[in-house]
Amino acid sequence: MDQSPDTITLQEAADRLGVHYMTVYRYVRLGRLPAHKSGGTWEVSVADLDAFRHDTDPVTRPRHPADWARRLEARLVAGDEAGAWGVVEAALASGMEPAGVYTEMLGPALESVGRRWQEGEISVAVEHLASAVAIRIVGRLGPRFARKGRTWGRVVVTTPEGERHAIPSAMLSDLLRAAGFEVTDLGVDVPSEALAGIIERIGAPVAVCISATRAGSDREIRRAVKAVRASTDALVLVGGGAVVDAAHATLLGADGWAADGPGAVRLVLDSVTKA
Repeated sequence: MDQSPDTITLQEAADRLGVHYMTVYRYVRLGRLPAHKSGGTWEVSVADLDAFRHDTDPVTRPRHPADWARRLEARLVAGDEAGAWGVVEAALASGMEPAGVYTEMLGPALESVGRRWQEGEISVAVEHLASAVAIRIVGRLGPRFARKGRTWGRVVVTTPEGERHAIPSAMLSDLLRAAGFEVTDLGVDVPSEALAGIIERIGAPVAVCISATRAGSDREIRRAVKAVRASTDALVLVGGGAVVDAAHATLLGADGWAADGPGAVRLVLDSVTKA
């Protein structure tokens, strides 16, 4: 395959930068230098290389969180777990907190991936590949959210029947742990008829958070809320792309609505500190 005059190989990029080939390859793997594969060979846009070369310090932390998100997104859609984790480690080393990785990097990156899939820019295969890498990132970050000592109580994080997206509820669970809660994350596609029994078995929670991303799942969310009500009088919150606002949450029978993970944490904290 002929190479475009607007692109060059990594070796040519290394020669222009005056560095070793593996240094340029590391820039690509960490998302610092955009690149794509053509016929099994990595290629770099000349324009991207010029922009990189004129950066006063290309290996330092980006000036804006969006830059980290773009770096991470590039590794997600490439299915590059090692590179994605490298971006996360670089952000952590620069001073970003684990919660920031979720709220400023991974969340925005996944939103962009979803939008690009809906608009037909990327295939469903790429979207699934990116999600698979993201799940691995969440798994590796999870232990960093654990806190020792006394907790505010237990929070149950669950999803309605038919829900297939595990990442939002997993990230919320970690954010709640970082805030000092003991968390039971029930995962995706939780049967409503089993939810009440699960809650009774694990003990009285201080709150139940229901994460729903699938549009048109009002019936399933209502059933989940009703099942929770049958087993506890704890605070019931709903959120996710399937619930548009607080009024919608009220119609579904919930006590409150959160637009994102940090918002849900604030509501749960407010409920226990005011009790």
